[in-house]
Amino acid sequence: MTYSVLASAVNHPDAINPYIGLFNQRIVQSLMRRGMDVDVVSPRPYAPPVGPHSEFSMLPTVEGWNGYDVHHPRFFYLLPKRFFYGRAGESFAKRVPRYVEKTFDVPDVVHACHIYLDGYGMVDYCERHDVPLFVVSHGHFMNNYDELADDVRTKVDETLAAATKVLCVSDALAEKASERVSPDKVEVVPIGATPSRYPVERKAELREELGIDPEATVALFVGEFCERKGIPELVEILPELDLPNTEFVFVGHGGDEEWNLRRALASSQFSARHLYTGITSMALRRWLAVADVLVLPSHAEGRPTVIYEAMAAETAVLSTTVGGIPEQVVDGETGVLIPPGDVERLREELVAASADRDRLLEMGKKGRERLLEQGWTWDDHAERVRRLHTEALDR
Repeated sequence: MTYSVLASAVNHPDAINPYIGLFNQRIVQSLMRRGMDVDVVSPRPYAPPVGPHSEFSMLPTVEGWNGYDVHHPRFFYLLPKRFFYGRAGESFAKRVPRYVEKTFDVPDVVHACHIYLDGYGMVDYCERHDVPLFVVSHGHFMNNYDELADDVRTKVDETLAAATKVLCVSDALAEKASERVSPDKVEVVPIGATPSRYPVERKAELREELGIDPEATVALFVGEFCERKGIPELVEILPELDLPNTEFVFVGHGGDEEWNLRRALASSQFSARHLYTGITSMALRRWLAVADVLVLPSHAEGRPTVIYEAMAAETAVLSTTVGGIPEQVVDGETGVLIPPGDVERLREELVAASADRDRLLEMGKKGRERLLEQGWTWDDHAERVRRLHTEALDR
């Protein structure tokens, strides 16, 4: 069955920030590969003429991105966010559907890649055209629901009530969503990774190219350099660690803890030469293939995409017992899980990982097997979404 989809993804890579919302790009591409006719809107705030964020004024309204067009209608997004985030949703809901009406035919399905702003902004449009609305929960709005401003909580609830289906990336998020909306609306639809894209067979060659000792244990962090990702714990222990045959690699895209991390590395025995604030997706896949262990000491998550990517790359995982991570990682089999914020356990497990690389290699192999057994690939994701879309369209 061929049908049309309008995908709304306020977080989607663009020429200014090619790393934001890469998982949403993967969602769009997976749906297209499954034969769906997909139009993409990735709204952007009006940019100031000068100063911070003024570079976004240079983004075109329509931008070619990896073989498809991404439309960037504008809306008003005032700062500080804690005071005006609700108003941003109202502007989104007013301006983005107006652009959609002028630019696209009415789709068969609207697929909102986030509950808010994407889902909320398209509620009235879907009701007006009697189009099913699917919204995706990646973590933030369910995990932090009680901390949202009152008007944002109200808008999230309105979106959940209006949605045809709420697609949650983990069982833990589905349980939280079911507290706010009928469980009949809630579906667990994991995202994933594609193992064939990770050059595991070139591990030795890539290490040589990157100047990494072939016998070294490579510990890789991927994510924003911020408190939520557990950077303060790493900052605390890095200067104290004595691991002579271990190389740390940090790949991120800014964050409040970046300079603390740089200072910690400067005070440690580890080099800061492998701290990157922006690399291509291809380069990241290579680092994942080179690494022995992904280190992700997060305080809050849904099901992190980077853990799926590590599994696809046969890389063991050292992470925490938060969100959907225990659904991904089998403790002691495909990785090691510790309580969030537990500095001593993090130190102990890093020391243990450095001392037993063979164990890490075995965990990495089992992680890839688990990824395939569970159907945590982008093709599997698209098939689950296609089935849910067609069920809604057949009613």
